[in-house]
Amino acid sequence: MMLENTHEVPAVSYEDDRLAELMIYIAAKIVDDPRGGAVKLNKYLYFADFAAIRMLGRPISGAAYQKLPWGPAPRRLLPVRDRLLRNHDVELRRRYDAFGYAHDVVVPLREPDISVFTRNELQIVDEIIDELRPLSAAQISLVSHEDAAWQLVEEGETIPYELAFVQAPGEVIVTGAIRAEGERLLSESGDRLR
Repeated sequence: MMLENTHEVPAVSYEDDRLAELMIYIAAKIVDDPRGGAVKLNKYLYFADFAAIRMLGRPISGAAYQKLPWGPAPRRLLPVRDRLLRNHDVELRRRYDAFGYAHDVVVPLREPDISVFTRNELQIVDEIIDELRPLSAAQISLVSHEDAAWQLVEEGETIPYELAFVQAPGEVIVTGAIRAEGERLLSESGDRLR
């Protein structure tokens, strides 16, 4: 996919409503995925936002992501999900896989408001889902652990969007500002990369 890249990471204002609509959009796409559940939903959100940084120069949701043991997740994920549950926009269903593992599946009870997203943003989300759908929750978590952005921060810390460029340098046009920031980040945290 060839999208315009603005070459900079602008400050993006975050809104719970935008994250909520993105959660509902993704949940609707994966509700019938036998390998789906809350873990995969978290990772789709993360990979879509960080791919959008590289492809559009800005995230889709603007959510702050934190490093957790099973991979990155939006800091506001639970409060936003709980609001969606209270408003009867979604429900949680517990599903057990063939190995007996429980998966909490977010099931939309309404259509997402996609008018808050651009065509390019939805295209990125759809491509992330298509690419990662064959993976189990454990496999997609391992993929997120290979991500330089996840490796460069300590558990509980926020993963800066600027680290999206460290993760996939071949997909961006490197400007002087990006190169300088990358060199600064690598000098500070490069020893954390495996």
